[in-house]
Amino acid sequence: MDPIKIKFGTDGWRAIIAQEYTVDNVKRVAEGTALWLKQQGDTARVVIGYDCRFAGQLFSETTARVFGKHGITSLLAPAFISTPMVSLGVVKTGADLGVVITASHNPPDYNGYKLKSKLGGPSVPDDVSAVEALIPDEVPTDLPELEDLKEQGLVEEHDFEQIYIDHVTDKFDLELIRNADFGIAYDAMYGAGQSAMVKLLPEARHLHCEYNPSFLGTAPEPIDRNLQQLSDVIKNDPKLSLGIANDGDADRIGLYDENGDFVDSHHILLLLLMYQYEYKGIHNGEVILTFSVTDKLKTLAEQYGLPYEVTKIGFKYIAEIMAERDVIVGGEESGGLAVSGHIPERDGIWIGLMIAEYMAKTGKSLNDLIQDVYAKVGSFNCDRDDVHVDNDRKWEIVKQARDNPFQKIGPYTVTDVKHVDGTKFYLDGDDRWLMVRPSGTEPVLRVYAQGADAAETRKILDAGRAEMGI
Repeated sequence: MDPIKIKFGTDGWRAIIAQEYTVDNVKRVAEGTALWLKQQGDTARVVIGYDCRFAGQLFSETTARVFGKHGITSLLAPAFISTPMVSLGVVKTGADLGVVITASHNPPDYNGYKLKSKLGGPSVPDDVSAVEALIPDEVPTDLPELEDLKEQGLVEEHDFEQIYIDHVTDKFDLELIRNADFGIAYDAMYGAGQSAMVKLLPEARHLHCEYNPSFLGTAPEPIDRNLQQLSDVIKNDPKLSLGIANDGDADRIGLYDENGDFVDSHHILLLLLMYQYEYKGIHNGEVILTFSVTDKLKTLAEQYGLPYEVTKIGFKYIAEIMAERDVIVGGEESGGLAVSGHIPERDGIWIGLMIAEYMAKTGKSLNDLIQDVYAKVGSFNCDRDDVHVDNDRKWEIVKQARDNPFQKIGPYTVTDVKHVDGTKFYLDGDDRWLMVRPSGTEPVLRVYAQGADAAETRKILDAGRAEMGI
């Protein structure tokens, strides 16, 4: 049987475990990575981490064995760690690359393979393409055993979770957060943030902070429909005023306010910019947002006199800019957010602590802070439907949106159309829009919308889907 063609998507290679995601195919990807590293120099050190998915340790150690065959040193953690812990670990140890065995927020039957640069963020697209081009059809054989590599000094163990905790402790006022007059509930979604957050916020109410590779059948994506238990916990306990949730590898975030209402990434980005600019006094730098983020972030940046840039979907495009320029806030709609003063990496734990610190320093509730944002840019609501369609139909809709855009969507007139990564239709002005884009990692069409409130956003989504016949 011919070997599969392994392709890196928006955020690494992902596939279904035991179908395409096998030990042999991980060996092939690791071989391509090793060959690329050898092109960069004679010696290399790589941080390898894995999250809580099935057989993560096996795939991690398999990668280390392939690297060891090439004389590349692997730095392994004693247990699962988050993606940001790998990225920070690369920086702290001076390693040349990071590899994370994770499928992030994908369903539990997936696993994946991410590459992290020496700067502490996603590898730039050109480097990822170069690795992809070197993946061989043949499976590497005659790999050394892990114990032999340890004896040779080609496998080292490092406690990257503790390195991360020490870094967080140095950068945040944890005592202020722990002693604030509001309670915090944390949902790990059975992901890799569970251990660290129990240590960082021991008094918080912890949900799904145990090892369960099945994630109880729910994709560990921190969006409202997957977090109803967290919402209910807050609604039923008046002492709890902030809910924080992370995805499977803890680089993404979702929040809940004191009413148990979901706070999406669009609002979090605005809060982060306001905190950084108005309270932390960071006035130099740019604002970077992906195409699917609300334009309200541009509005706030303009009010502060800050330059901004819109990128394609995928945090790697933000990280590439952060590696070269000063960025106050950068983020994407799907929960990956980054700020100045940290590595150029999305980090769900870091962002959650920053919002908690914002609340503790101001004495305001999360909803109060959101009202402060609305006073500057106006209220709004955003939502997204993930529609499963076969590939032919998916690409047909994408092509139609690009080549023959709609003139009307339901009762709304299309007043402007923009193509960056997908197509965004502005409806009756700038405050309402519908956007369509294919997923980079799943057989899914993503349909996004912004309206004045949840009811109008739903109306726009339904009208758009009706227009597209999905």
